[in-house]
Amino acid sequence: MIARLILAAALVAVTLPATAQTPQRPGAAPRAQQPAPAQRPAAAAPVRGPADGMPEISARQAIVLDYQTGFVMFERAADERMPPSSMSKVMTAYLVFEALKTGKLGLEDMLPVSERAWRMQGSKMFVPLNGRVKVEDLIRGMIVQSGNDACIVLAEALAGSEEAFAERMNAEARRMGLNGSNFRNATGWPDPDHYMTARDLAALSRRVIDDHPEYYRYYRELNFTYGKDERTGKEITQGNRNPLLYKNVGADGIKTGHTEQAGYGLTASAMRDGRRVIAVFNGWASMRHRAEESERMVDWAFREFQTYRLFTAGQEVDKVDIWLGTKGSTALLAAQDVAITMPRRLRPQLQARIVYDTPVPAPVASGQALGRVSLTAPGMTPIDVPLVAQESVDRLGYSGRLTAAVNYLIFGPKK
Repeated sequence: MIARLILAAALVAVTLPATAQTPQRPGAAPRAQQPAPAQRPAAAAPVRGPADGMPEISARQAIVLDYQTGFVMFERAADERMPPSSMSKVMTAYLVFEALKTGKLGLEDMLPVSERAWRMQGSKMFVPLNGRVKVEDLIRGMIVQSGNDACIVLAEALAGSEEAFAERMNAEARRMGLNGSNFRNATGWPDPDHYMTARDLAALSRRVIDDHPEYYRYYRELNFTYGKDERTGKEITQGNRNPLLYKNVGADGIKTGHTEQAGYGLTASAMRDGRRVIAVFNGWASMRHRAEESERMVDWAFREFQTYRLFTAGQEVDKVDIWLGTKGSTALLAAQDVAITMPRRLRPQLQARIVYDTPVPAPVASGQALGRVSLTAPGMTPIDVPLVAQESVDRLGYSGRLTAAVNYLIFGPKK
């Protein structure tokens, strides 16, 4: 058995392309991460208390995670059922984007406005009774203006009724593994059986960015003009309610929410230097708390944590000797991309140890697991990265094996 230590200094920090799993409560016992999609690197989950300088936060539910690795930097009651209010429109939008992707809807399609949609209370884009509205306008009305009426027009077009659309929302939630969510409507209108968790909202947000990047752009639009005031005849322009879009924090989405029961909420996404952070908060007492505390938490996440790419899939890590093979050795390759998000202050203590048996008896198949890299740091649950053979190595024939065995007895193992 060979165990070789890779110096921590050789593991270089890099910014990762923005492309988002799961969490862990500060100071809590280790939590197993959800498996990452194939394109994402493996990630480890350190156990720790909040980093120095973490701002105070008064939200009742919260989660802040790294989009690329899914590592959770902070969470509070992230699995607690909560009224998501308009933040549940993220699921409504996801299903609309799916319909666009499959061709069931087109951005230029005109959809009819029912009396139910027109009469809907709460935030509105002011769709005309018995009129028809372009799908792209409805999307902007739903996302930028948080229009409940826009959501109902879209829901009725896709499923026949808002109730049937809510069942599609639930089916999609189950498919995604959002087990803490249940939907009764397309808008987030208060209902005791309409709920989500902060963790589910974060996971859903990652899916929107991953699966529909071509439509995610609507979330960063600052305002949208639609309709006219019946009294003045002036066009109605409404601004995006996301406070982070108006600050220099790298924000480009996603959705606010507010009801009397839920308080003020925000599902946010921000990117700096190629690294994206997802944050979900709910239960603030005021818009001022939402604006100020969300900005401080996003700044803290970027300042105190970093994502380090350790290996890329197919990268040569070491070589291993082959016993009685047609080749004397083969390269050991990392089987997957590996990245870790961790507090910057712990970075100097990160270590990687290569472990494998040598020599490996032939035959060896290309891609065969022959060892591992074990990654450790103080307070971090170790993560093992498989090492696989670069190429196949056949076994020597009888005479070749006999010659190799004699040479071994006479000269000993090769150095």
